[in-house]
Amino acid sequence: MTRQQGSTTTESRLTGRVFLVTGASSGLGLATARELAARGGQVILAVRDEAKGRRAADGIAAAHPGASLEVRRVDLADLDSVRNLADEVRAAHPRLDVLVNNAGIMAPPRTLSPQGHELQFAANHLGHFALTGLLLDPLSAGRDPRIVTVTSFNHRKARIDFDDLAAERGYRPMPRYDQSKLANAAFGYELHRRLTEAGSPVRSLLAHPGYAATGLQTDGPVGLVSLLFGRLLKPFAQSAEGGALSQLHAATAPGVEGGACYGPGGRGEMRGAPKRVELGATATDPATGRRLWEVSERLTDVRFAFPTAQGAADGTASP
Repeated sequence: MTRQQGSTTTESRLTGRVFLVTGASSGLGLATARELAARGGQVILAVRDEAKGRRAADGIAAAHPGASLEVRRVDLADLDSVRNLADEVRAAHPRLDVLVNNAGIMAPPRTLSPQGHELQFAANHLGHFALTGLLLDPLSAGRDPRIVTVTSFNHRKARIDFDDLAAERGYRPMPRYDQSKLANAAFGYELHRRLTEAGSPVRSLLAHPGYAATGLQTDGPVGLVSLLFGRLLKPFAQSAEGGALSQLHAATAPGVEGGACYGPGGRGEMRGAPKRVELGATATDPATGRRLWEVSERLTDVRFAFPTAQGAADGTASP
């Protein structure tokens, strides 16, 4: 289990381990980065707004003098920006121990990414798919390497409209958000399947925060969605620190299993200490996973090269 905040122990220290957290300037990402740094991890804060990211890093450093922090810019909706980040990280870090695919946007007006993809699908799924593939080589060289992809319990009620991924025939913000969270879940599980088949040392895990009060519900949504999540339901939400416990557990706890999803253990998985929770049937469906993978490869032009455990051990794995 992830340690309770404020109780650093020798066993919970992460000294020497390198973590990359997307969306680390606020919300769940900031809470995750702060906790990893507090426990001695070297943390790369991957952020869209570099100035905001530096303020976040300064805050972490003020609370934890000596914290090892980097701030690197990425716009996950822009595949060129994702490639730039991956190039920077590979040049600076031959080894990456944990990638936390955390960043996300929720229910904005219909917008297209620079490559012409619906913005939520682009930022929440395609950007993380591409980043994961581009960083698989340094991850394969990591110690107890893990990829943690953050989904939502909303994925269980979603479907992927493969015939209209750009929402050209109609756009409803929340169903498109839910679709992107199903894509996160299906990607993470299909990645687990492929890593296992390849004999890779890397584990793919999933996590969801339950219902946490972050800028996700207030900075992007419009209309009734903003009113519902930003005001009416906010009193029932847990803190960002509480919501981050599940992804911290997946990223750091011993004994976690590849392909597993961790979420809050309280009623309705809304809040509480993390436990293993069930993925929706569509997320683990092999046909859905394969189709999403093939579509994602085509839309991002990123192909994964899965190294074997022996290749990673003797340094012969290729990107």
